[in-house]
Amino acid sequence: MSGVRMTGPWLPLDLEHVERLGGHMGVYELAAADGEVMQIGFAGGRSVFGLRGELRRALDGEGGEVAASFRYEITTSYLSRYRELLMAHAADHGVIPAGNVDGDLELGRLSPG
Repeated sequence: MSGVRMTGPWLPLDLEHVERLGGHMGVYELAAADGEVMQIGFAGGRSVFGLRGELRRALDGEGGEVAASFRYEITTSYLSRYRELLMAHAADHGVIPAGNVDGDLELGRLSPG
């Protein structure tokens, strides 16, 4: 991880890549075909099958439009990292991703370098 932004490689959101993931806790980003981040999410202690389960739900289209690609980080500090990624996205784009707008999460301000 470099700075506060996620820098891992983008992977195709398909069954082959999702099924390779373990049941780890962590965070992920979903992107549309044009590369725009659609949603930032996390797999926490209550997530069934961890990252694999959350990304499988995204692959199945739960919650709206199906993304084209994803990237992820394994971390047990998933909630603070999730909030950090949302704040970094808001600092870069002026808003959080469209897939996160429905939440009632209050975020602070972040000035990433």
